[in-house]
Amino acid sequence: MNRPLIGCIADDFTGATDLANNLVRAGMRCVQTIGVPGDGAAVQADAIVVALKSRTVPAAEAVEQSLAALRWLQAQGVQQIYFKYCSTFDSTPEGNIGPVTEALLDALHGPGQGFTIACPAFPVNQRTVFKGHLFVGDVLLSDSGMRHHPLTPMTDPSLVRVLQAQMRRKVSLVAQDVVAAGPQAIRERFASLQAEGVGVAVVDAVSNHDLMLIGQALAGMPLVTAGSGIAIGLPQNWPHVQARSADVRADALPPAHGLQAVVSGSCSVATNAQVLHFKQSGQPSLAIDPLAIAAGEDVAAQALAWAEPLLAGGPVLLYATAEPSAVRAVQEQLGVAQAGEMVERTLSRIAAGLVQRGVRQLLVAGGETSGAVVQALGVQRMAIGPQIDPGVPWTAVDTPLCPGEPVHVALKSGNFGSTDFFTKAFTQLSSLP
Repeated sequence: MNRPLIGCIADDFTGATDLANNLVRAGMRCVQTIGVPGDGAAVQADAIVVALKSRTVPAAEAVEQSLAALRWLQAQGVQQIYFKYCSTFDSTPEGNIGPVTEALLDALHGPGQGFTIACPAFPVNQRTVFKGHLFVGDVLLSDSGMRHHPLTPMTDPSLVRVLQAQMRRKVSLVAQDVVAAGPQAIRERFASLQAEGVGVAVVDAVSNHDLMLIGQALAGMPLVTAGSGIAIGLPQNWPHVQARSADVRADALPPAHGLQAVVSGSCSVATNAQVLHFKQSGQPSLAIDPLAIAAGEDVAAQALAWAEPLLAGGPVLLYATAEPSAVRAVQEQLGVAQAGEMVERTLSRIAAGLVQRGVRQLLVAGGETSGAVVQALGVQRMAIGPQIDPGVPWTAVDTPLCPGEPVHVALKSGNFGSTDFFTKAFTQLSSLP
């Protein structure tokens, strides 16, 4: 196999698998690493996704992690760098999307130089960009559930305005009418913006067809920044991958076995509905109380003692998912950062304990929770398998908690998945060839 073609830097773990899922579905053989590997061993894949936990850390730390990932990917010989963030563009007013984009451009082109795009559109998951404004379904981002996000509330739908506040480089727009005119028109718009001193162009996209047109226009661009949607349009720039994909399954995984569990830390609207559906289906579920954690109770041990006798009967759910008002009440008592860290730490201990008790099929909901769980399991790489719902694939991982036995893991972004996701995911896995 030739050297990897695309090297990706994802700012959280669910986003990384989301991106890898789209690349695999487009026929690319993809390897996902957890953090920047400590060695320079060559990776045999068409695409590499480096999963970082950098979305909500201080901007300087996010930049440092991202530049380390860039250097490692460059050593792998990749042809194009892809910085992946959430399709809801969620960040703080200070970053980290803008600072990381700026640092990557500086590293690739020199200080203040270079040009790239910003496009979080993922139409199949109802994320579209029109006139530079991000929509979630039929409403603006600022009118969606993201306005209540506990860490990165999004109250401004203008991507140009949000990104410009985070960057020194000038930010502008490639509007829908230009995208609809095709790849040549898009490239001409890129050139005219560069001549005006623009460093980043927000690109409209309202359909997968738009993403395919944009993808063609991005051939040869050293750095792409986007959600995972743009990934469906990039593989066409390497025709030999497209030709091979008809003959080679890029999403094959080993057979699944073992016990099943769900660990959920996301408090998004979608995940709240999924938790409710699971509970209403009659499956066993246990709520994790942040105040009990803060009071010094060993909540992880209590949760594992509850789960152990139930696991043989089918999947169990352990969740800290709650409605926005309940989340705010906890944050007011414990502080935003402290509450989040305590819950993540407890859920990751629970996940590790479940694997030690025979769980080999594990579904994790929430980006921050997924990062904590994968790190607790000691996972270094993930094989990307078939899609459950848009943006969420099953993966297979090795963990020192059960050497020699693959664990099937699905990392679900809080905003993704159908209402019955928690139940249908296991049904789908059991039916894989």
